[in-house]
Amino acid sequence: MAYPLRSALFALDAESAHRATIAALRVWGSVGAPFRTSIPDASLPVQLAGISFPNPVGLAAGLDKNGEAITGLFALGFGAVEIGTLTPRPQPGNPKPRLFRLAEDEAVINRMGFNNDGLQAALERVAKLKQRQGVLGINVGANKDSPDRVADYSAGVARAAPLADYLTINVSSPNTPGLRDLQSRPALDELLAAVDRSRMLAGGTRRPVFLKIAPDLDRAGIEGAIRAAVDNRVDALIVSNTTVSRPPLRSSLAGQAGGLSGAPLRELARAKLAEARMIAAGALPLISAGGIDSADEARRRIDMGAVLVQVYSALVYRGPGLAREMLRGLAAR
Repeated sequence: MAYPLRSALFALDAESAHRATIAALRVWGSVGAPFRTSIPDASLPVQLAGISFPNPVGLAAGLDKNGEAITGLFALGFGAVEIGTLTPRPQPGNPKPRLFRLAEDEAVINRMGFNNDGLQAALERVAKLKQRQGVLGINVGANKDSPDRVADYSAGVARAAPLADYLTINVSSPNTPGLRDLQSRPALDELLAAVDRSRMLAGGTRRPVFLKIAPDLDRAGIEGAIRAAVDNRVDALIVSNTTVSRPPLRSSLAGQAGGLSGAPLRELARAKLAEARMIAAGALPLISAGGIDSADEARRRIDMGAVLVQVYSALVYRGPGLAREMLRGLAAR
């Protein structure tokens, strides 16, 4: 599906196009966003973890890692925008090239490696926001060279909690060596217990925390993650991150290392959502991500048990009007 400027963006390498997109959204947020049109529909608001989401379509972490274009992203229609993944200290990420478009498959492979300006720089930007048109999530991770990754997550949550509407714990990226080991018990229990302590706000309230898992977990892994999440008062489970598996792909870039996202992830993401719903049995709300590119697919995930959905890679191929198209479709249903 073509959209204005797609040809120009696709003429650039994927990471340069990404940076150009963030720059454009930053300008749009400061200049053009006040002229956006809204999609009023009383049936779209969603309640989760004590938060009122204007609509069930959220932006997944990864697009705006540093919180540079939050206002512009809300202006596209998203009910929630999740920035990050942010680490306590800035880090450059993995060597380039590290982001690849698989256009024939409407997919993306990335091995970015938590490249970001550091938590403090992003929080300073968030603090300067004049207003928010939706729910802001802050996704936190650990530095690659950290001697204590649990401490990184705990510190990240403590620092971000006063400015976030919710926090996401990302232990499911495949691009930081050893990070996914934190999805298993007892390491996950230790991490989530520390996070539960650090998310306390003044007055004794707790900032909602979501846990994002990988689609590559088997049933036992999903069950362990859900039990740890329930035991440690996590508010929702995001199913799921990118996959290191490779379904049949047409692109010559299919062999690139990293996490695969986009349309080829759809069937796996559906399957893991269904598995998580069966295991959780209502004890933990679910958010679905992976291969969602239309109102029909969003509706399907909601019917499968998701409270909210998140998109990212589909924006590369469907364009900036995607969220509004999805909302119009959902409202019509």
